[in-house]
Amino acid sequence: MEREAVLVGIDVGTSKICALIGEVSRDGSLTIVGKGVVPASGLRKAVVVNIDQTVRSIAGSVDHAERLSGYQIDRAFVGVGGQNVESQNSRGAVAVSGHTREVTREDVERALEVARAVTIPSNREVLHVLPRGFIVDGQEGVKDPLGMSAIRLEIETHIVTASATAVRNLAKCVQAANVKIDELVANSLASAETVLSDTERDLGVALADIGAGTIDLALFMDGSPYKTAVLPVGGNNVTNDVAIGLKTSLQVAEELKIQHGSCDLSTVADDEVISVSQLGEAAGRTVHRVDVCRIIEARMRETFEMLAAEMRASGDGVLPAGLVLTGGAAQLAGAAALGREVLNMPVRVAGPVGIGGLTDNIMNPAYSTAIGLLYWGARGLESSEYGPLPPAPMGGLLGKFRDAARNLFPLPPEGPRR
Repeated sequence: MEREAVLVGIDVGTSKICALIGEVSRDGSLTIVGKGVVPASGLRKAVVVNIDQTVRSIAGSVDHAERLSGYQIDRAFVGVGGQNVESQNSRGAVAVSGHTREVTREDVERALEVARAVTIPSNREVLHVLPRGFIVDGQEGVKDPLGMSAIRLEIETHIVTASATAVRNLAKCVQAANVKIDELVANSLASAETVLSDTERDLGVALADIGAGTIDLALFMDGSPYKTAVLPVGGNNVTNDVAIGLKTSLQVAEELKIQHGSCDLSTVADDEVISVSQLGEAAGRTVHRVDVCRIIEARMRETFEMLAAEMRASGDGVLPAGLVLTGGAAQLAGAAALGREVLNMPVRVAGPVGIGGLTDNIMNPAYSTAIGLLYWGARGLESSEYGPLPPAPMGGLLGKFRDAARNLFPLPPEGPRR
């Protein structure tokens, strides 16, 4: 299969840093040729709190990926998380220029500039301005207005912003690891590239990427995102509760959660006993599994209630396709069943699929963001009017052109790239 480009994605998370190198073929298929996963250090709830430690972690993951692939990483798509990620929707309208009164790219660009001209506080930085749809002379639901006869063109956009300080510190760490940034991408939008289907996006769906420190949330309707947010809870909160409730170490609590935890109490026998000594404690101590699971269920129930409140606050109607869970903490047994009970909507757990190459240990929900970053870059290749990238990670002026082309003239949503 002829290779079109090599792309790099770096997911800078609370608990791990993951660098992936992927080859994109002409037919859009993705093959992982390099991966590097190292424990994260220097981050708290996906925000940099120690520059030196974060740089070392990023450099370590990049080094592992380079050794496996034989490529030298020059630049990458980098995920942005943390509670500072927010969004708003904006609309811009212009009169269609030209004597033919047909919508041109220039008209679309002018409308987009008007939509962008909303008041953004000086301490915020714009990550994305994503077109949600167009209105041509009052006709809503237009996806591509180019060439249409019109007098007035309106564009609806979804604007995602983040704390300027947090973004600059993250960028500083990536650049200090000798990697230039192709684009900063909100984690939830990256994850959506690999786990959501066309139908779900069109009907209306919520995506919750539950990481160690935060939950990246994105709500979609009519094929486009209309709300992007981050909740300050994650898998670490469950681990902390288990450690406090059972008076044990965080390491033992994490192993109890992963190996024996469940959100579905109906599947747990009251008399099932776990030997904690086998999990790192010297004394021959035992705990009842049902006690572990009660703590986990209570915290996850509270988490789903927070998600419900956030979705209600969006005020944009129901989500017929329900909630899609991804991220490392979404792998807790019984999470989907508990979500269905609390939210009263369809809930499923999803991870990356349909990818070739070095996929050992990464074809699970914990790596949705990292793989989604590669798909995000691949989508930019397909929608760029400036042609495909050379077969090497790159950016510069061409990268900016590609980004502008994708934001202005996106392809119709196609769900996961398979």
